[in-house]
Amino acid sequence: MELTAEQFSKLSKLIYKKLGLQFDEKKLYFLNKRVERRIADLGLNDADEYLFQIGYCDAKGAEMQALANLITTNETYMFREFEQLAGFADVCLPELIAARQNTSDRRIRIWCAGCSSGEEAYTLAIIIREVFPDSKNWDVKIMATDIDENVLKLARNAVYGERSVKNVPDIYSRHLIPTVTGFRVNPETASLVRVEKLNLNDPLQMKAMRGYDFVFCRNVLIYFDDESRRNVVNHFYDSLNAKGYIFLGHSESVGRITSAFHLKKAGGHLLYTKG
Repeated sequence: MELTAEQFSKLSKLIYKKLGLQFDEKKLYFLNKRVERRIADLGLNDADEYLFQIGYCDAKGAEMQALANLITTNETYMFREFEQLAGFADVCLPELIAARQNTSDRRIRIWCAGCSSGEEAYTLAIIIREVFPDSKNWDVKIMATDIDENVLKLARNAVYGERSVKNVPDIYSRHLIPTVTGFRVNPETASLVRVEKLNLNDPLQMKAMRGYDFVFCRNVLIYFDDESRRNVVNHFYDSLNAKGYIFLGHSESVGRITSAFHLKKAGGHLLYTKG
């Protein structure tokens, strides 16, 4: 089965409307293979039947979700982009702790948007436990969200193979418990993380995300077009507390998307903060 140019156009527009993900003609083969799988699973005859199914018979979004599970990219591992993590550990986190040390506020809220299978969220949990031993006496929560239900199951299990943990520093290895299939994140460390499904292109879901000190959305917005990217980042801005920080991937720049955030240089790190 091969999608025609017209079928590809209709489907890519539906995906953009529901998920905010942009698929150009270079992704025709990629999308074709995923749709082919869904047609077989549903027992349909051709792409036209599938387009009707997903366009007019999917009021609850179950089929769009099934397709989303196939077309989202989930390349990740622990301690990815170490320099950014060092900025978080050396500058941002100590700054927040110092600001709240003499107040009654003992909360730290972190949002990992587009968390994939959860390696980034558990990396942050490990960092917090290591650089802030008193975190056990604070109310610390790391919200890990993604639209792909398959990877969210992996994130909830918190068990990873060799490739996912290859960059974990030896001094942090106590946070990983060897198992038959890989390594399990120590339950005490993993308890900081909560995993939930969330669509970054859903305004209602995004408006419910408020009161965060840090937002991590690294290497996710590259799959959005300019308008969707700007909408998502504006929601991130609203979700952050005053002086909160946002972290995007190295190939992404907050400055190219919005002027709402302020660039801050701290300890050799360039960081974006909410004024």
